[in-house]
Amino acid sequence: MHEISRIVDQLEREHAGDPWHGSPLSSILAGITWEQAAAKPLPHAHSIWELVLHMTGWKNEVRHRLSGAAAGEPEHGDWPVVAQPTAERWKHARENLELAHRLLVGTVKEFPEPNLYTPTNDDRDPALGVGVTYYELLHGIVQHDVYHAGQIAILKKGL
Repeated sequence: MHEISRIVDQLEREHAGDPWHGSPLSSILAGITWEQAAAKPLPHAHSIWELVLHMTGWKNEVRHRLSGAAAGEPEHGDWPVVAQPTAERWKHARENLELAHRLLVGTVKEFPEPNLYTPTNDDRDPALGVGVTYYELLHGIVQHDVYHAGQIAILKKGL
């Protein structure tokens, strides 16, 4: 198995597959209503909906960086604001997350494996998490998503 295939495998496992750590994101999100997604059961913590928008934005940003673009915040910001919550908007947020995931996986599959260990188009800044290799960037988005999936699982238990 080539490294690109292994990275795709990790992306797919954390999203909807059979990850070693437990449930994938799609299973964690299953059955969450729009009211639950918008709820803020912990003071000063993000809602499930906010986490979904955040994850969607960063999947898209990583895909953008794979094209050679300089690092930046996701198009709608690091923590997009949830508009007036409704069932239709929650469905749309979930669909956008799925689309962002599919597009990222498709881009990773086409990424030239010899470029994995080259630096992204940024100077290294550990505080901002930029200037890493594409390999580190791709493993980083897997780690990012697993971290936030864990937050969602905890929030879901409290609902």
